[in-house]
Amino acid sequence: MKQGDFLFELEEMIDDVKTGLLATVDGQGRPRMRWMTPAVLKDRNGALYAVTSKNFAKREELDERPQAQWMFQSRSLDKILYVNGSVNVVENSSMLNEVLEVVGPRLRVFWNVNPDETSLVVLETVIESGTVFLPMKGIREQATFG
Repeated sequence: MKQGDFLFELEEMIDDVKTGLLATVDGQGRPRMRWMTPAVLKDRNGALYAVTSKNFAKREELDERPQAQWMFQSRSLDKILYVNGSVNVVENSSMLNEVLEVVGPRLRVFWNVNPDETSLVVLETVIESGTVFLPMKGIREQATFG
């Protein structure tokens, strides 16, 4: 699968389902998963963006082990996308504003667990590979990013 085709599938999926699972590894080597509200920014191909608090555990996990995986599933359960990449924790107000402009309206639950707007950072996942899996058809296509 070509990179552009995968990115199109990813953007279409995020536009539809609005959330994804982010998996990281904690200090004891155990996987940790959490629901996130990501975005693909139109002028920044090859990356996935989300916001979090610099006080949350995932920040420390990603500082120590930046490799992560995202998983997205269609509402009809007939398509699953996996995104593998390296996550940069970005503390930049202009990038934060850019990401918040896209995901802000979908962060109602996030604001309940993190009312402190001053603690926000951006998680930038630089995509290294992606997989589109169609379980009902047994089809799996991969895209590698360079």
